[in-house]
Amino acid sequence: MIAIPLSHRSQLTHLPFQKDQIVVDAMNYYPDRDGQIAELDEHRTTTSEITRALLPEVRLVKTFNSIYAADVVKCARPSGAPDRSVLPLAGDDSTAKSVVAGLIDEIGYDPLDLGGLAEGFRFQNGTPAYCVRGSEEVLRPLLAEAH
Repeated sequence: MIAIPLSHRSQLTHLPFQKDQIVVDAMNYYPDRDGQIAELDEHRTTTSEITRALLPEVRLVKTFNSIYAADVVKCARPSGAPDRSVLPLAGDDSTAKSVVAGLIDEIGYDPLDLGGLAEGFRFQNGTPAYCVRGSEEVLRPLLAEAH
């Protein structure tokens, strides 16, 4: 799992990632912290697409970026619980997404696959769904509002 300030992304290339390793991208872009990144400000790419360009050999899945660390344990619920929340995820590798979806389920959330890595923008900082806890019915309309 990568959970560092986006401004430190260049340091990722120095880490010993292995070819085809599944990596969870939990980073977000905060311009006040990370500095302005024109490609993101102009919506030409996403944080995960930037990360994938730095680490082309890994199988990247975007998730865990839209939940506060304290909520991971506090809001977890058993499978089938009526108040169980979803956690969105996005990625281009279906097998990697399946593995990460299993992890999300084990931790106590329903995984919500939004498709390819580019769709990860829908649950990043500044979007209506960012850090919202709720069912798929609650999150889907908020995810659809992101542009």
